[in-house]
Amino acid sequence: MKIPKALKKGDTIGLVGASSATPQESLPQAIEAVEKLGFNVVVGDSCHKRHGYLAGSDELRANDVNRMFRDASIDGIFSIRGGYGATKILPLLDYEMIKVNPKVFAGYSDVTALHIAFNQLCDLVTYHTPMPSTEFIKPEMDEYTWSSFLESITLTKESNYYLANPTNQEMSSLVPGKTTGQLIGGNLTLVTASLGTPYEIDTKGKILFLEDIDEYERSIDRMLTQLKLSGKLDEVAGILLGAWTNCGPQNPKRPEHSLRLQTIFEEILVPLNKPILMDVACGHCLPTMSLPLGRTIAFDTETKTIEVIE
Repeated sequence: MKIPKALKKGDTIGLVGASSATPQESLPQAIEAVEKLGFNVVVGDSCHKRHGYLAGSDELRANDVNRMFRDASIDGIFSIRGGYGATKILPLLDYEMIKVNPKVFAGYSDVTALHIAFNQLCDLVTYHTPMPSTEFIKPEMDEYTWSSFLESITLTKESNYYLANPTNQEMSSLVPGKTTGQLIGGNLTLVTASLGTPYEIDTKGKILFLEDIDEYERSIDRMLTQLKLSGKLDEVAGILLGAWTNCGPQNPKRPEHSLRLQTIFEEILVPLNKPILMDVACGHCLPTMSLPLGRTIAFDTETKTIEVIE
């Protein structure tokens, strides 16, 4: 895997909208937030455009991503927000060009589709991180989240480091054990949507991270079952479970008509007999950690430690 050159103050960041349209009232705040980190900013056309719920046409959004990778003056690329639409541009991206122009690429949620493609087709390490027009401009954006983000994108290739929760949030063990493998994954909905496509996630011998938001518990059950039936869960070396924000019963007044997430995990994931660490502070939540997708990690459910290793 190619680890892109670490970012430093004074570098130029390209902002792209690969998914949903950016609310124009939040764009100046997003730009300012990135500039306050010490970076120069180039704003892609997709950050200004709207095509219904998308940040411009598929062609425009893909061209923005391709242009930012091709442009030698751009040092890193931040997805300005998630939403929906990244999967639609996958056939339009120039993977050979991207492969020879490795750069820090950051984002999460719908951006999971791009992480999977870049990890697998470009051998490029990418970064599961909060984004400029969403978390960056929230008043509750916290020091832990900023520190984790900056650590992720500014460390050198030689650096090993630990991924740790905030001090008041403990990880928990679902299935005990130790394991090592390449970290992959992201949003469960997008991971599942990759199945049966040319961009299908490869989980063999890897550590799969999963999180989601605003899904009924039965939807989580359905998607995990699909991953199980496809053989993807049987192939993993281990699983990290992040935040499941607003993922509850369809009828909160009748919770007995649903299954708790813990029950779903126990019924679908525990029988895999693979090490599983849960309550990782990552996903649609604050505080949230940033993850280097494509890097090799080792985790231990007894000590509840996750180490990014060379």
